[in-house]
Amino acid sequence: MFNNPKYLTKGVQSTIPGWLVILLWHLIAIMPVEHKDYLQVFRLRQTATGQHITHTQEQPQYQYELDIPCTDSMSAKIFVIDDGTHSTMLLAEEY
Repeated sequence: MFNNPKYLTKGVQSTIPGWLVILLWHLIAIMPVEHKDYLQVFRLRQTATGQHITHTQEQPQYQYELDIPCTDSMSAKIFVIDDGTHSTMLLAEEY
């Protein structure tokens, strides 16, 4: 899973900075778990110094948090869904 072609919805393309999209794909790639759930969830929150990211999955349970200093932080909830043939990153409101 998640080794398939990667796609972004129009909402992600128009809203999420490119560096952040690349970082989210990377966070999935480096997950230290034996099995990656088909659904990855990212909660993005602006902080005084930059971007706070919480990355979770349900099965097996996984959570990782990261703070990145930056000037273009944002708040959003993002899903990454892998259906076995491709992976799609979308804003929660696009689901």
